[in-house]
Amino acid sequence: MAKLLLVFLVVLLGGWLLFGRKRPRGDDALPKRPKPPGELAEMVACSHCGVFVPVSDALNDDEGRPYCGQAHRALGPG
Repeated sequence: MAKLLLVFLVVLLGGWLLFGRKRPRGDDALPKRPKPPGELAEMVACSHCGVFVPVSDALNDDEGRPYCGQAHRALGPG
């Protein structure tokens, strides 16, 4: 009787180890990767400090030189 109880407990433990624990499945099994950017923005260097900013965010002076912000535009080329 003790052997039968021992076999039953071993089978029960094995079933719990195989099916009882939550395991990631499908997409959860792989780490999430960031999505690649759709389109790269053209970058220009600030005429004062040299920091690169997207063309859409750059501020240009009267001569067309790009700047990273209003403060550097006011200071002029550096």
